[in-house]
Amino acid sequence: MSTRRFLLTAAGLTVLAIAGTFLLDPYRNYQLAVIAATFCAAAGLTLLIGVSGQLSLGHAALMAAGGYGYALAANALTDAGVDGVPRFLLAFLAALAASGMLGLLLGLAAARLSGPYLAGVTLALVVALPAFAAVFGGVLGGDQGLQIAFDGVPAPLRMLVALEQWQAWVAILVTAVVVTGIAAIRRGGAGLKMRAIAADRTAARLSGVRAGRVQVGAFTASALAAGAGGAILCFVTQSVSPGGYTLAFSLLLVVAVVVGGLGSIGGAAVGSAIVVLLPWLIGTLTGALDLPAEIEQRLAGNLGVFVFGVLLIVVMAARPGGLAAAVPVSWRRRGRRAPASVAPEPEVVDVDALPHHPTATSETER
Repeated sequence: MSTRRFLLTAAGLTVLAIAGTFLLDPYRNYQLAVIAATFCAAAGLTLLIGVSGQLSLGHAALMAAGGYGYALAANALTDAGVDGVPRFLLAFLAALAASGMLGLLLGLAAARLSGPYLAGVTLALVVALPAFAAVFGGVLGGDQGLQIAFDGVPAPLRMLVALEQWQAWVAILVTAVVVTGIAAIRRGGAGLKMRAIAADRTAARLSGVRAGRVQVGAFTASALAAGAGGAILCFVTQSVSPGGYTLAFSLLLVVAVVVGGLGSIGGAAVGSAIVVLLPWLIGTLTGALDLPAEIEQRLAGNLGVFVFGVLLIVVMAARPGGLAAAVPVSWRRRGRRAPASVAPEPEVVDVDALPHHPTATSETER
């Protein structure tokens, strides 16, 4: 697929998603905004795991870095008298700076660690988040987190859209830019180098690929995407706290990219929708059953984890490549004019019937 067609496709999907918000009620638009924020982090994580072959179990901490960066900058700008779109843009840049810096540090560690050692470092990061927020409670607000000033619908649009729809628009637009950037990295030269390192690090280095630099770049790009997702969540919920970025949520991000399909941007979108909507669906079903309060309380904490575990096992058993593997191959091969099933067979050439040429013979025999 050419770059122009790629960008036109991304723009078309964005316009379609924004148009779809007019068909949803306020709560569904809120869920759509949360899915978009989760999709940002999942897209970055699928680049990291599925393309470069690096495992991260602490991407929730990178989202938290983006959320706290956004909240701190937004509050400082509010005190300075800046509001509206300028405040959002400047606070969003601060979120990217915070998450990008943390991702750069993790990338430097990733260049020297691999496998369970790297996973352990990222896991320790998300586990230490509540303690870090408590130690710096004067700045980060401790367990309660930070609240930001209300950011409503711009005046020209207040008669057209509700608050939740406006938040969904912002989330969709930001996600479109972030995911398009991740997809561009994946399909470009940087993505090719990442796949080479994931396949065989030694062979990639012998081919001239600087493995350490590529790994740092992959972690930084993934962290920027996660930070953008955290900034969107802070914008939508008007707050950020360590309780929203737990180890369970970090593992759900991994479940999203595995169930959707490692290395697949579309699979990351499907996985993000599942991890956001499935807990709501489970809660709705258990509430409709009119169960005793004690049983309902036990199910609320454990049923979701059980369902996600069963879903992961079933998908891996039925489709090891994730849900993206369920799409026909001819649909996933973009840029082809005809499906692979109707592609012309290669012509068989009889080598003995060719005229003899000394140079050609010597090249063949080498």
